[in-house]
Amino acid sequence: MNASLFIYPLAVSGVLVAAMAFSNPALLPQHPGYPMGKATDPVNGQPLANDPGRANAVGESALSKAAAFDNGHVSQQLSINDQNQRLLEKPGAGILPKVQGPQIVIDPPVKEGTKVQASPQ
Repeated sequence: MNASLFIYPLAVSGVLVAAMAFSNPALLPQHPGYPMGKATDPVNGQPLANDPGRANAVGESALSKAAAFDNGHVSQQLSINDQNQRLLEKPGAGILPKVQGPQIVIDPPVKEGTKVQASPQ
């Protein structure tokens, strides 16, 4: 029992580390990059940036791309309702719309009220 408390977390963490190590970088989202240009390490000769040669994300282009990034899943796409095809006019909140065909009349729940005199003691 005690050994399994150590073995299971180590196995799970090993699988997670292996998944990150063997992941496909082509599946990662593309981004404009860093302003490093083509700078290279003087010792190894490797590029210092993750994606050398790309421009920095500045200006109106970066702002518009950032604003439009989540539009695909946050915009509301309502299905066409058969009841809405009868609408002629939607006057606004709290007012029944004008529809084509028979009108539904909703009677008020109370037709007349009674007045009760208070009798102080």
